[in-house]
Amino acid sequence: MRSILLGVAIMFGAHDVMASASELKIVSFGTSLTDIGGWQPALQKQLSSCLNREVKVTKVAMSGATSYWAKAHLDSVVREKPDIVLIEFYANDATLHRFVSVAASRKNMAYILDELHKRLPDARIIAMAMNPFSGIRGVVRPFVDDYIEAHKQEAQNRHLEFVDFRGLWMQLSPAERGQAIPDGAHPKPEAAARIIIPELVDRISDSVCKQ
Repeated sequence: MRSILLGVAIMFGAHDVMASASELKIVSFGTSLTDIGGWQPALQKQLSSCLNREVKVTKVAMSGATSYWAKAHLDSVVREKPDIVLIEFYANDATLHRFVSVAASRKNMAYILDELHKRLPDARIIAMAMNPFSGIRGVVRPFVDDYIEAHKQEAQNRHLEFVDFRGLWMQLSPAERGQAIPDGAHPKPEAAARIIIPELVDRISDSVCKQ
C-alpha cells in the first residue's frame, strides 16, 4: 500500500496529494446574500489559517432565489461532495411579491434539509440567518422573522445547526449599519468579513480558533 501511495505521490506531486486529501470543502447554498455577498474568500482564508489546512469555499446560489429554487438545485450541492453546507433561503421567500407562505417555506426547508442529510450523510449542515433588512428591503419583508424562525425550527428538529448573525449586526449603531449595509439588504463584503466571519469560523472550528 505504501508503494502505491508513493507512486501516486511521485506521479502527481506529494504536496498536491496531501493538500487534496486534507482539503476541507464548503458549499455556500443560498440567495444573493450568498451569491454576491463576497464573504467566501474571507471565510476560506481565516478558516484555513485557523485549522492549518486547505479550505475551499464554493457557492451554489442565485440572486432572487427562493426555497423552491433551492429544491431544484440540490444536485449541484451534492455533486460538490462538501464536508460542510452553509444554507440560507428565507430572505426571498419572505418578500410579499414572491407569494411564498411561511408554511410553504417551512415545508421546502424541511425537504431541503432532509435531502441534504440523506444524500450527504457525513456532511455538516449549518442553516443561517444573515443580517437585518432596512428601508424598502425591510418593508417588503414584514414577516421575515417568522420565516427565519420556521427555518430555525426545522433545523433544530433534525438536530442540525443554526447560526443567527443578526444580533451581531444589531450591535452596530444605526449609522454604522447603514454604512455596512447601504442598500438595506446586502452587506459590503468587507463588513461581512468583519462581522459574521469570526463567528462563522468559530462555529465551524468548534471554538479552536479562540483557544
